[in-house]
Amino acid sequence: MNAETGTAEEKHVGRERSAAEQQVAELLHTARKSLRLSVAFLSRLDGTTQHLEVVDTSVPFLYQEGYQQRQEDTLCQAVLDEKLPQVIPNLKDFPEAMKLPAARMPRLRSFVSVPVTLSDGSLYGTFCAAGLTSDKDLTRRDKALMDVLASAAATIIEPEVRSQERRVEITGRLDPLIAAGGPTVVLQPIVALATGRRVGAEALSRFPGDWGMPPDVCFAEAHSVGAGHRLELLALERAAALLDRVGGYVAMNVSPATLLTPECGVLLGRLPLERILLELSEHDPVEDYAALTAALAPLRAAGLRLAIDDVGAGFSSLRHIVVTAPDVIKVDRSIVAGLDTDPVLAKLVASLVEFAHGCDVQVVAEGVETAGENAVLRDLRVDYGQGWYFGRPGPPEALVDVAAPRIPAPRREVSAAVEV
Repeated sequence: MNAETGTAEEKHVGRERSAAEQQVAELLHTARKSLRLSVAFLSRLDGTTQHLEVVDTSVPFLYQEGYQQRQEDTLCQAVLDEKLPQVIPNLKDFPEAMKLPAARMPRLRSFVSVPVTLSDGSLYGTFCAAGLTSDKDLTRRDKALMDVLASAAATIIEPEVRSQERRVEITGRLDPLIAAGGPTVVLQPIVALATGRRVGAEALSRFPGDWGMPPDVCFAEAHSVGAGHRLELLALERAAALLDRVGGYVAMNVSPATLLTPECGVLLGRLPLERILLELSEHDPVEDYAALTAALAPLRAAGLRLAIDDVGAGFSSLRHIVVTAPDVIKVDRSIVAGLDTDPVLAKLVASLVEFAHGCDVQVVAEGVETAGENAVLRDLRVDYGQGWYFGRPGPPEALVDVAAPRIPAPRREVSAAVEV
């Protein structure tokens, strides 16, 4: 038996470990010291290859992190196949073990291996310890210790395993979509409530129906795997391609982070900015307002109008509005739906209108679905409306001018609106 000292970190040579890997290394060090063996390791088995992911060793040449070997040739697989016991005091006692490479190089003679099983019952790999000499003192009690340590290791590594699985699943869906040019883009009409005439349309992204999730979640997933900027830019490209097929302005959505990318600046710089209303969602955090303002300045000077989307759905919109001084605020559908029967919602919208008009900002109400909502919004002096009451999202050819059921007394039209 080999008496070992030192810590897991001291025995590790190579790349810097993650926090989770270092925790696993401490468990392996505990196993190696308790069993007084030469090496302990966590391996991942992918069906064809064994990957040594974390290693704690007293002998530098005896396995290293990143080492790979054919899974079918390993002691671990032989144990999983029940060709060998989980505790082997002396490999020479097992002809099946002596046929395997580990019995020749690095000439292992004692071995303990237990499975690492995740919470759903799936096999991740093995938690093992081995020595260069036989060890008659290895017993089932040592196997019980290894089981406990392997269970702890599974708890530590599972979050990263699930995160990686999620990443693979997301990229598997996104990559073909990105290669095909991005999401489908449809247009939903935006009308002047005073006249019932369409003045513009919002470009909305649509993703495959079998994904079963709304666009904001799709974009959030893309950002979580580093593909968000690319996906947003493709959506902007497809929205821009519709400008020549529709009159009035087109509202396009972009996150603050994507807006700050050089690629987004180049894309917007080649578009007819006077026909674009750029919408920033209040849900998206702004890390650097100074940088955002600087990026917007030349675009707005060239005619681009800025809108803050989803106003009223949270708290960040007020800071967005104060700092960016937008041309338009879009009232979230959550405080538009049912405002004709809810005086509190009506009062909230009235306050937003008063605030916006006092700052020379136009107001668009989102999610208008009924004649009652439309009537109250007009009475509250909301400038524009958008929602199923005026038209569902569709191709440019489906956009039509929408006549309001009741035309109120004429009032001043906002000059920036382009009627068609």
